[in-house]
Amino acid sequence: MRFQLTDDQRALKAGVRELLDRCFGREALRAAVGAPGRLDRKLWRALGDAGFFALRLPEADGGVGLGLPEAVLVFEEAGRALLPGPLVATHLAAGTVPGAASGERVVVAADGELVEWLDSADVVRGEVTGAVPLRSVDPLTPLHRVCPAAAGRARAADAGGAADPVAGLLTAAEQLGTAVRVQELAVQHARAREQFGQPIGTFQAVKHLCADLLVRAETARVAVYAAAVTGDPADIAAARLLADEAAVRGARDCLQVHGGMGFTWEADVHLHLKRAWVRSWRRGGSTESEEVLAARLLA
Repeated sequence: MRFQLTDDQRALKAGVRELLDRCFGREALRAAVGAPGRLDRKLWRALGDAGFFALRLPEADGGVGLGLPEAVLVFEEAGRALLPGPLVATHLAAGTVPGAASGERVVVAADGELVEWLDSADVVRGEVTGAVPLRSVDPLTPLHRVCPAAAGRARAADAGGAADPVAGLLTAAEQLGTAVRVQELAVQHARAREQFGQPIGTFQAVKHLCADLLVRAETARVAVYAAAVTGDPADIAAARLLADEAAVRGARDCLQVHGGMGFTWEADVHLHLKRAWVRSWRRGGSTESEEVLAARLLA
């Protein structure tokens, strides 16, 4: 089976990238890093106006009327741009929470023991008690730890819910966006940076790092796109595992290509690594995905 994007899907992907370049370019990214924990409501409403949150709602309900494959393409671009905010939770709430689809209201959801963007939320889904702010490794993802008992009840209430696999798939799509972007950044730097009178990309060790980046990103892309078509929980779990690995290992390898400058605030690479780390813990991360695959194999 071949999973080729249609002309409309390619146009959607290009349109979202153009929108994010305009609304959340590098200057806006740097401004957000300088004001951590503050959600840009103007940007959020712009996303709502563009149909980001209402993408899968039927047209009769004021939505765009597209499907899960298109949502994956949109969230891939969001991950590539390091777009901040509780994107997945608000997108999933678009059909049930008034104002979520238009970007007028921000929705967050209890996710195990961690909750993202709690202080910026208009609506909190799931039981959240005893929330304690944490120092997040990602300056663009504020975190709170919630009461373990409440977290357990929230997880039990959500277990087997329809939103769980979709949330995991959209997170995998964001991780895919990071994997693709860090591969681009590594190649760009390897071509531009010179040592001993030649680009570092001519050195075998750097070539191998860039090749591994590409292989992991494209493997994850195939898995994520296929899971978006089938919607099967096991396919989504496999896609999540591959996308998490492609994002985290890819960002770490990209840092190696950049050397010491990759750790500085002037470079974007470390921001992608930190976001990939935070995303990898959503919904139990690799542990829950491995459990889903193990249950399928045993069945």
